[in-house]
Amino acid sequence: MPTKLKVQPLLVNYKTLEEFKRFKEYGHQELAMLEDLESNIVENDSESPFFGIYFGNALVARMSLYKVSKKYDHYFNPPQDYLELWKLEVLPDYQGQGYGKALVDFAKNFKMPIKTNPRVKSATFWEKMGFSHANYDMERDLGENPLIWLPSGVEEREV
Repeated sequence: MPTKLKVQPLLVNYKTLEEFKRFKEYGHQELAMLEDLESNIVENDSESPFFGIYFGNALVARMSLYKVSKKYDHYFNPPQDYLELWKLEVLPDYQGQGYGKALVDFAKNFKMPIKTNPRVKSATFWEKMGFSHANYDMERDLGENPLIWLPSGVEEREV
């Protein structure tokens, strides 16, 4: 396993988008970024929600991390800003080497609650990372099965 995995913000540019094509979860967010780039709305130094880890020059792990405003918080008590973690993915040849854990630890370092909607068959990973299933609320969760991580002093909101 590499000694210290360095999580870094990913630039919003064509190189990053090319690298994303290697990941299974390539979809709407990336296509929207591409459209923004092509219409010159997005600058290379625009704040990107994407973070990743490189092995040499290759992007091998990535996630997107969005800050959600307290006014939209339906999960945590007391209500507060929280992070929504999406698209955590490690390329197959690099799985089981600590890359996913490094990304999750990076998100936890913000000391804010985290919500994620994991892919099928990834529950074991998220449980190892300290996440638990949110109490399901049909209106709020709309068929999703969110997992949450609670920093010290934060509880799950009653449904």
